Amino acid sequence: MARKYSMAHLGCLNWTPAEMVYHAKEIGYDYVSIRTINQGIKGEADYDFRRHPELFRLTKQAMAETGVGIHDIELAKIDGCSDIASYEHAFAAARELGVTNVISSIWTDDKPRYLKQFEQLCGLAAKYDLLVALEFVTWASVWNLQQAKEVLETVDCPNAGLLVDTLHAHRSGVSAAEIAACPRAWFEFAHICGGPQEVPDRTDKGALIHTGREARYYLTEPDNGIDAASMIRAMNEDTVLSLELPHWERAAELGTFEHQRRVLETTKAYLRTNGIE
Repeated sequence: MARKYSMAHLGCLNWTPAEMVYHAKEIGYDYVSIRTINQGIKGEADYDFRRHPELFRLTKQAMAETGVGIHDIELAKIDGCSDIASYEHAFAAARELGVTNVISSIWTDDKPRYLKQFEQLCGLAAKYDLLVALEFVTWASVWNLQQAKEVLETVDCPNAGLLVDTLHAHRSGVSAAEIAACPRAWFEFAHICGGPQEVPDRTDKGALIHTGREARYYLTEPDNGIDAASMIRAMNEDTVLSLELPHWERAAELGTFEHQRRVLETTKAYLRTNGIE
């Protein structure tokens, strides 16, 4: 079975969703993964389809012209002030575009609140035939596999799964065996990238965020310290590989298109070297 690859928006935030679709077709990705739920992060463009209906029209047109699909949207964030109902417009637009997944992560330590809100989120997503992929992020509140598993097992929603990001998995000490022990249905897709062997202290959020958002590694780099191959083998053969590899300096030097081309090229080379097709 041929692997399917998606181009994650974090590595090309200067491209609109429509631009992503056209470039993905030219480079050779099967899907794109887009950020349509705005987080209000400084310097990050707003691609909310509700506020920008022309973006939605152009994205739909790009998909029709290229055959490239949108695999997932993000981020349905759960924090101390989340309004789950506010995500409904994004979910409705996603269903119209044939999207199958929405990413969520948890940014509050109030466990009763986040368990309740995650259950509500899954219920809302189910109305639009969306699967909810819970990602553990090493500078978030739910930051490791054990915590994410607890959420999924406690809430026990049929449309909820796990999103393993190889950078966050490495940083939180997750083994391939721990991944393999999870239910197979949880692994609809994964975020794939390389990164340094060294893990910053969890209290050093600046260092965690810098690599996570601005300086991830190609998997073929000599100093890559992430054993992504073992993690990928622990998931399913048809798990979609969403390549999330932001690197601002390289994108500025090479151009975003060439950087994203190299992301796909080097990932495929790494997988071939490790006997994964």
